[in-house]
Amino acid sequence: MAEHIVILAGGVGGAKLVQGFADICPPKRLSVVGNVADDWEFHGLWVSPDIDTLTYTLAGLIDEQKGWGVREESFRALGLLNRLGKETWMQLGDQDFGLHIYRTERRRKGERPSVIAREIAERLGVRVPILLPTDDPVHTRVQTPAGWLAFQEYFVRERCAPPVHDVRFDGAERATATPEVLGALDRADLIVIAPSNPIVSIGPILAVPGIRRAIERSRALKLAISPIVGGRAIKGPAAEMLRTLGHTADARGVAKLYAGLVDAFVIDEVDRSEAAALSALGLSIWVEQTVMRTREEKCHLAERLLKRASLATKDQGVA
Repeated sequence: MAEHIVILAGGVGGAKLVQGFADICPPKRLSVVGNVADDWEFHGLWVSPDIDTLTYTLAGLIDEQKGWGVREESFRALGLLNRLGKETWMQLGDQDFGLHIYRTERRRKGERPSVIAREIAERLGVRVPILLPTDDPVHTRVQTPAGWLAFQEYFVRERCAPPVHDVRFDGAERATATPEVLGALDRADLIVIAPSNPIVSIGPILAVPGIRRAIERSRALKLAISPIVGGRAIKGPAAEMLRTLGHTADARGVAKLYAGLVDAFVIDEVDRSEAAALSALGLSIWVEQTVMRTREEKCHLAERLLKRASLATKDQGVA
């Protein structure tokens, strides 16, 4: 049985898996490393979409239908900003504004973003540690036919419509990994990469100097879950992004990105026929029901992964 589990996660898909693990594991056994490269400033406030999605999910506040934001949210502040002529394509609810005001005030006082994120989560009742990969600013930018866009401009304003020809993580090369993340990876005996976009959700975490190396050096069992099922992303632009960046838009395209970093790669039952070919990449292939529509399915997947991890050895084959 894994005593310390570290999960690398993006937003919606990552939060689903994290919730499943949180429901079946004591909080002291878990650490979640979230993506901060989607962070951006709106209306003078620092917004951290993926960290907020993880926090709202674990706090039981998430809007389950949308997968982001607070349920039963109102948008009166945004409505007034719109009347005043401000761009309001980034959908920030009234409770969101409260959180962003709190975060921004503390950041302007020079406090560590990691400490702020931890205390926000704790005050909202979250017991699982949510860790930032770095306290330094890192920003994902995507190159489209219209030029380079901040990720939120591409994802929210443009609704992922433009083809993506390149991706970069501004500031990543100068960033320093937080001691909390490096410590968690050092203690881990199971490292899980959630079914998040491997390029723009997991990629920025691994781009922070020291984090990929810490995972490579870890003696933990390492596994990644494909966010592509049947050639399609469950949510978001992962499939199309893989295609335009020169990868195959399927489980194999994702597996190639993680080959050499993880021991096992988890695919959905729908893609079972690809298991033998995927094993040629040097990965142990686990076939599970990975689509998580309900709370029960989230817990079931977490339980299955823990059970298999407890039995796994690095020379396992297709199962």
